[in-house]
Amino acid sequence: MSLKAVDGILSSLKSCQTDLGTGMDIVTDVAMDLAEAQDEEMNPGIKEMEAMILECAKLDREINYFVDIVQQATAEVTPQQPEAMFSLSAKVKERFAERIAQLSDADLNNHQKVAAFKDSINNSLQQANQEPAESMEELDEDIAVTQSQVNFTCPLTQVEMRNPMKNKKCNHHYDEEAILSLIKTRHSQKKKCRCPVVGCGNGDVKESDLIPDQILRRRIQNQKRQSSKT
Repeated sequence: MSLKAVDGILSSLKSCQTDLGTGMDIVTDVAMDLAEAQDEEMNPGIKEMEAMILECAKLDREINYFVDIVQQATAEVTPQQPEAMFSLSAKVKERFAERIAQLSDADLNNHQKVAAFKDSINNSLQQANQEPAESMEELDEDIAVTQSQVNFTCPLTQVEMRNPMKNKKCNHHYDEEAILSLIKTRHSQKKKCRCPVVGCGNGDVKESDLIPDQILRRRIQNQKRQSSKT
Protein backbone atom coordinates (compact mmCIF):
# COMPACT_ATOMS: atom_id res chain seq x y z
CA MET A 1 0.00 0.00 0.00
CA SER A 2 1.31 3.47 -0.92
CA LEU A 3 1.28 6.56 1.29
CA LYS A 4 -1.19 8.12 -1.16
CA ALA A 5 -3.61 5.25 -0.58
CA VAL A 6 -3.23 5.69 3.18
CA ASP A 7 -4.07 9.39 2.85
CA GLY A 8 -7.20 8.48 0.91
CA ILE A 9 -8.34 6.09 3.62
CA LEU A 10 -7.79 8.69 6.34
CA SER A 11 -9.75 11.23 4.32
CA SER A 12 -12.66 8.78 4.09
CA LEU A 13 -12.56 8.21 7.84
CA LYS A 14 -12.74 11.93 8.49
CA SER A 15 -15.77 12.16 6.20
CA CYS A 16 -17.35 9.37 8.24
CA GLN A 17 -16.74 11.41 11.37
CA THR A 18 -18.62 14.32 9.86
CA ASP A 19 -21.59 12.06 9.12
CA LEU A 20 -21.31 10.59 12.62
CA GLY A 21 -21.52 14.06 14.14
CA THR A 22 -24.60 14.86 12.05
CA GLY A 23 -26.23 11.63 13.21
CA MET A 24 -25.51 12.49 16.85
CA ASP A 25 -27.17 15.89 16.37
CA ILE A 26 -30.27 14.19 14.92
CA VAL A 27 -30.45 11.77 17.86
CA THR A 28 -30.17 14.73 20.25
CA ASP A 29 -33.00 16.53 18.46
CA VAL A 30 -35.30 13.49 18.70
CA ALA A 31 -34.44 13.01 22.38
CA MET A 32 -35.26 16.67 23.04
CA ASP A 33 -38.64 16.20 21.37
CA LEU A 34 -39.33 13.24 23.66
CA ALA A 35 -38.26 15.20 26.73
CA GLU A 36 -40.46 18.15 25.79
CA ALA A 37 -43.45 15.77 25.29
CA GLN A 38 -43.51 15.30 29.09
CA ASP A 39 -44.54 11.66 28.68
CA GLU A 40 -43.23 9.29 31.33
CA GLU A 41 -43.36 6.42 28.85
CA MET A 42 -40.82 8.23 26.71
CA ASN A 43 -38.09 8.24 29.36
CA PRO A 44 -36.76 4.78 28.42
CA GLY A 45 -36.45 6.06 24.86
CA ILE A 46 -34.30 8.95 26.04
CA LYS A 47 -32.04 6.53 27.91
CA GLU A 48 -31.68 4.41 24.79
CA MET A 49 -30.72 7.48 22.78
CA GLU A 50 -28.17 8.46 25.41
CA ALA A 51 -26.63 5.00 25.01
CA MET A 52 -26.56 5.57 21.24
CA ILE A 53 -24.79 8.91 21.73
CA LEU A 54 -22.19 7.26 23.97
CA GLU A 55 -21.56 4.51 21.39
CA CYS A 56 -21.14 7.11 18.66
CA ALA A 57 -18.79 9.10 20.88
CA LYS A 58 -16.75 5.96 21.47
CA LEU A 59 -16.47 5.33 17.73
CA ASP A 60 -15.55 8.96 17.11
CA ARG A 61 -12.82 8.77 19.75
CA GLU A 62 -11.42 5.56 18.25
CA ILE A 63 -11.33 7.10 14.78
CA ASN A 64 -9.43 10.09 16.17
CA TYR A 65 -6.85 7.85 17.81
CA PHE A 66 -6.55 5.62 14.75
CA VAL A 67 -5.97 8.58 12.42
CA ASP A 68 -3.42 10.05 14.83
CA ILE A 69 -1.52 6.75 15.08
CA VAL A 70 -1.51 6.18 11.32
CA GLN A 71 -0.20 9.69 10.71
CA GLN A 72 2.57 9.17 13.25
CA ALA A 73 3.51 5.80 11.74
CA THR A 74 3.56 7.05 8.15
CA ALA A 75 5.68 10.03 9.20
CA GLU A 76 8.35 7.54 10.24
CA VAL A 77 8.54 6.11 6.71
CA THR A 78 11.30 7.84 4.76
CA PRO A 79 12.30 7.63 1.08
CA GLN A 80 15.53 6.05 2.27
CA GLN A 81 13.61 3.24 3.99
CA PRO A 82 10.63 2.38 1.75
CA GLU A 83 10.62 -1.16 3.14
CA ALA A 84 9.17 0.30 6.35
CA MET A 85 5.79 0.37 4.57
CA PHE A 86 5.63 -3.42 4.80
CA SER A 87 5.53 -3.32 8.60
CA LEU A 88 3.22 -0.29 8.75
CA SER A 89 0.00 -2.28 9.22
CA ALA A 90 1.37 -4.37 12.09
CA LYS A 91 2.84 -1.27 13.75
CA VAL A 92 -0.47 0.60 13.56
CA LYS A 93 -2.44 -2.37 14.94
CA GLU A 94 -0.07 -2.74 17.87
CA ARG A 95 -0.07 0.95 18.78
CA PHE A 96 -3.84 1.23 18.36
CA ALA A 97 -4.47 -1.77 20.63
CA GLU A 98 -2.18 -0.26 23.28
CA ARG A 99 -3.95 3.10 23.11
CA ILE A 100 -7.45 1.60 23.28
CA ALA A 101 -6.49 -0.51 26.28
CA GLN A 102 -5.67 2.67 28.19
CA LEU A 103 -9.06 4.29 27.57
CA SER A 104 -11.98 4.47 29.98
CA ASP A 105 -15.64 4.66 29.00
CA ALA A 106 -16.13 7.16 31.81
CA ASP A 107 -14.11 9.65 29.75
CA LEU A 108 -16.82 9.58 27.08
CA ASN A 109 -18.89 11.91 29.26
CA ASN A 110 -16.35 14.62 28.40
CA HIS A 111 -17.02 14.20 24.67
CA GLN A 112 -18.37 17.42 23.19
CA LYS A 113 -21.49 15.82 21.72
CA VAL A 114 -22.24 13.82 24.88
CA ALA A 115 -22.01 16.95 27.04
CA ALA A 116 -24.28 18.77 24.58
CA PHE A 117 -26.81 15.91 24.67
CA LYS A 118 -27.05 15.90 28.46
CA ASP A 119 -27.23 19.69 28.67
CA SER A 120 -29.96 19.84 26.02
CA ILE A 121 -32.05 17.09 27.64
CA ASN A 122 -31.80 18.70 31.09
CA ASN A 123 -32.94 22.04 29.68
CA SER A 124 -35.78 20.40 27.74
CA LEU A 125 -36.99 18.53 30.83
CA GLN A 126 -36.95 21.73 32.87
CA GLN A 127 -39.05 23.43 30.21
CA ALA A 128 -41.48 20.47 30.09
CA ASN A 129 -41.88 20.49 33.87
CA GLN A 130 -43.12 24.06 34.04
CA GLU A 131 -46.41 24.79 35.80
CA PRO A 132 -49.14 22.54 34.31
CA ALA A 133 -51.58 25.45 34.34
CA GLU A 134 -49.48 27.33 31.81
CA SER A 135 -51.24 27.23 28.48
CA MET A 136 -49.52 26.41 25.18
CA GLU A 137 -50.28 29.96 24.00
CA GLU A 138 -48.40 31.40 26.98
CA LEU A 139 -45.53 29.00 26.35
CA ASP A 140 -45.34 30.06 22.71
CA GLU A 141 -45.26 33.70 23.81
CA ASP A 142 -42.41 32.98 26.23
CA ILE A 143 -40.46 31.22 23.49
CA ALA A 144 -41.07 34.15 21.13
CA VAL A 145 -39.83 36.63 23.75
CA THR A 146 -36.79 34.48 24.45
CA GLN A 147 -36.00 34.30 20.74
CA SER A 148 -36.27 38.07 20.39
CA GLN A 149 -33.88 38.54 23.30
CA VAL A 150 -31.27 36.04 22.14
CA ASN A 151 -28.68 37.29 19.70
CA PHE A 152 -28.48 34.72 16.93
CA THR A 153 -25.58 36.55 15.25
CA CYS A 154 -22.06 35.17 15.54
CA PRO A 155 -19.70 37.81 17.00
CA LEU A 156 -17.05 36.69 14.52
CA THR A 157 -18.92 36.41 11.22
CA GLN A 158 -21.68 38.91 12.03
CA VAL A 159 -24.18 36.59 10.36
CA GLU A 160 -26.74 34.20 11.82
CA MET A 161 -25.15 31.13 13.40
CA ARG A 162 -25.68 27.74 11.74
CA ASN A 163 -24.08 25.57 14.43
CA PRO A 164 -23.96 27.62 17.64
CA MET A 165 -21.33 26.62 20.18
CA LYS A 166 -21.60 27.67 23.82
CA ASN A 167 -18.51 28.55 25.83
CA LYS A 168 -18.83 26.81 29.21
CA LYS A 169 -16.63 29.43 30.87
CA CYS A 170 -18.19 32.71 29.77
CA ASN A 171 -21.50 31.42 28.32
CA HIS A 172 -21.02 33.27 25.03
CA HIS A 173 -21.98 31.74 21.69
CA TYR A 174 -20.16 31.53 18.37
CA ASP A 175 -20.64 29.68 15.11
CA GLU A 176 -18.68 26.43 15.21
CA GLU A 177 -16.63 26.88 12.05
CA ALA A 178 -15.71 30.47 12.88
CA ILE A 179 -14.53 29.91 16.46
CA LEU A 180 -12.58 26.74 15.66
CA SER A 181 -10.84 28.56 12.82
CA LEU A 182 -9.94 31.44 15.15
CA ILE A 183 -8.58 29.06 17.81
CA LYS A 184 -6.47 27.27 15.19
CA THR A 185 -5.12 30.56 13.83
CA ARG A 186 -4.20 31.89 17.28
CA HIS A 187 -2.49 28.65 18.25
CA SER A 188 -0.47 28.67 15.03
CA GLN A 189 0.70 32.13 16.09
CA LYS A 190 1.59 30.78 19.55
CA LYS A 191 -1.09 32.98 21.07
CA LYS A 192 -4.14 32.39 23.24
CA CYS A 193 -7.59 32.87 21.74
CA ARG A 194 -9.56 35.66 23.43
CA CYS A 195 -13.36 35.54 23.45
CA PRO A 196 -14.47 37.76 20.53
CA VAL A 197 -17.45 39.17 22.44
CA VAL A 198 -16.73 42.81 23.28
CA GLY A 199 -16.10 43.31 26.98
CA CYS A 200 -15.63 39.63 27.81
CA GLY A 201 -12.73 38.91 30.14
CA ASN A 202 -12.19 35.35 28.93
CA GLY A 203 -8.72 35.54 27.42
CA ASP A 204 -8.17 31.85 26.72
CA VAL A 205 -10.91 30.16 24.72
CA LYS A 206 -10.15 26.47 24.21
CA GLU A 207 -11.90 23.92 22.03
CA SER A 208 -12.53 21.81 25.15
CA ASP A 209 -14.57 24.71 26.59
CA LEU A 210 -17.07 24.58 23.72
CA ILE A 211 -20.24 22.50 23.52
CA PRO A 212 -22.90 22.53 20.79
CA ASP A 213 -25.99 24.43 21.93
CA GLN A 214 -28.79 22.34 20.44
CA ILE A 215 -31.55 24.39 22.05
CA LEU A 216 -30.26 27.63 20.54
CA ARG A 217 -29.90 25.90 17.18
CA ARG A 218 -33.55 24.81 17.38
CA ARG A 219 -34.59 28.37 18.27
CA ILE A 220 -32.77 29.69 15.22
CA GLN A 221 -34.44 27.08 13.04
CA ASN A 222 -37.85 27.90 14.59
CA GLN A 223 -37.35 31.59 13.90
CA LYS A 224 -36.57 30.76 10.27
CA ARG A 225 -39.77 28.74 9.99
CA GLN A 226 -41.79 31.55 11.55
CA SER A 227 -40.21 34.09 9.20
CA SER A 228 -41.01 31.97 6.16
CA LYS A 229 -44.70 31.91 7.15
CA THR A 230 -44.95 35.71 7.31
